[in-house]
Amino acid sequence: MNYLRHMAVFAKVVERGSISAAAEELSLSKSVISQHLKVLEQELGIVLLNRTTRRQTLTPAGTAFYEKCQQMNQLAQEAWEGARESQLTPTGSVTITAPHALMGSIVAPAIGELVSVYPAIIPHLVAEDGRIDLIEHGIDLAIRVGDSVSGSYRQRRIGQFRDVLCSSSGYLDKFDDEFVFSDELTDGLSACDYVANVWQGKYVIHHLYHSSRTEPVTLMMHPTRFAESLPTTVALIEAGAGLGIVPEFIFHQREHAGLLREVIPGSYLAPNSVYAIHAFNNSMPLLVRLCIEAIESRLSSPVNISL
Repeated sequence: MNYLRHMAVFAKVVERGSISAAAEELSLSKSVISQHLKVLEQELGIVLLNRTTRRQTLTPAGTAFYEKCQQMNQLAQEAWEGARESQLTPTGSVTITAPHALMGSIVAPAIGELVSVYPAIIPHLVAEDGRIDLIEHGIDLAIRVGDSVSGSYRQRRIGQFRDVLCSSSGYLDKFDDEFVFSDELTDGLSACDYVANVWQGKYVIHHLYHSSRTEPVTLMMHPTRFAESLPTTVALIEAGAGLGIVPEFIFHQREHAGLLREVIPGSYLAPNSVYAIHAFNNSMPLLVRLCIEAIESRLSSPVNISL
């Protein structure tokens, strides 16, 4: 690092024509500039400048060395300006991971709109329900659902959504009685098949709320159908395979199309918090910040959402 400083000072002395002019531009004393040159020539074992009280001239070795120093300074300047420019206009690659429930419906459309405005962005989107390590897998931004576990990463809550307990429009018709919101609801639903996404596990517990009472009803469901992703889960439920939960922004679209219905009209589950998580400790890159803002905006107004 000291060599680089010596070389930068040497190049400035050559460009400005004297030690005094270089000292003034660099806001250093003439003695400090002279010391840089002295150490540089001692380390190289050659004379770079012939200096008199009135003028300085490059030696042949100094001329060749100065050309390399110019190239070094030019690269440093380009690197500096490029870094500053990246904070003004977002460019380059960004890798984002999110669960399947949000990737196709929220994250991908949000980033797609961002790319249409800034075409120099190169997104890499990874749909993954598991919580993979950001640094190990080269992830710039993770969008995660549920209670966020504090750790070495920075995180910010960017929104929420609710799941809806639903079935196909005709699935519940084969049962004699309508299901009523009460403490016996679990017993009534025990005859129903339950479609679970694999992350839900083999035993599913839901706390279902309703405007008719302040306390929720706890549902204990035993899944009999399993799916590897949200689109597959929704497809099974729509086909009449059983009950299941679907994010509200997808459910309402399917309800409007007559494909899904609420099991208990007016009921609702507790909201799921959504977090943006990253490993940038000091200054967050502009590109990552814009991605978070785009996803947050999409999450707050999920219009025209599809699987």
